[in-house]
Amino acid sequence: MICSILLRSLEFIVPLRAIAYASEAVPGLSIDNVDDLTRAAARFNLEAGVTGVLLYDGSRFLQYIEGPDDSINVVYDRILSSRSHHELVELGRARIPARFFPYWSMRWLAAQPTDIRIVSTGDWSGLNRSGGVHRLSLLVSQHLASPPAA
Repeated sequence: MICSILLRSLEFIVPLRAIAYASEAVPGLSIDNVDDLTRAAARFNLEAGVTGVLLYDGSRFLQYIEGPDDSINVVYDRILSSRSHHELVELGRARIPARFFPYWSMRWLAAQPTDIRIVSTGDWSGLNRSGGVHRLSLLVSQHLASPPAA
């Protein structure tokens, strides 16, 4: 709670930037590996003031991160050097007026391959609220509104 208040107050001082990308998971990457990666990213991102979401369909990732310029650059460099994925394609990068996922230093959500395809083919230019980010927000809200699988 205190961290999210601090993040919001900094947004008035420090411009925000966001980056979205899609990539292929390395063969044999398990759900446990994804859990571990996400927990490590959440800890690092919390310190860096970065928030975001990661979709994973078992073979492909789509990630959206947001935060101050310097922090985004450090986090994205870590992502680029990660050995858990390859074939990374940057979907969009832009300044943003406000965070879309202010409460998650990082969270991963299971997705269907069609979900990632639909979200990744949205308009990510300028990361406007009516393109790929909008599709991502809708998917995340639908996912969170669904009851857990039995």
